Amino acid sequence: MKIAKVISLLGLIAMSAAIGYAFAVGDFGTEGSQILAMPWGIVSLVDLYVGFSLFALWIFYREPNKLVAIIWVALLLVLGFFIGSLYVLLALFKSKGDWERFWHGRSA
Repeated sequence: MKIAKVISLLGLIAMSAAIGYAFAVGDFGTEGSQILAMPWGIVSLVDLYVGFSLFALWIFYREPNKLVAIIWVALLLVLGFFIGSLYVLLALFKSKGDWERFWHGRSA
């Protein structure tokens, strides 16, 4: 479980740096339209949102409070896998070394 915590923490750090960099020097409007103009840009976005959908299903499965799940999913759709990494890291700490509880939440 320590390896999973390290990987999720590294994901959180990497996403923090990438989002910070993009906000500091990027122009979402201009660059977003360029991404949508390229076939592989569209494929990348479809891939990303399929991943979001699958991750969102896991969050809804694991969270007993559906309002909390909705908030996590909304944040995931806005901030991407920065939120995914944070969710995994918190779930790992809450599970206290129990993989069953990590995957299934309180229903484990």
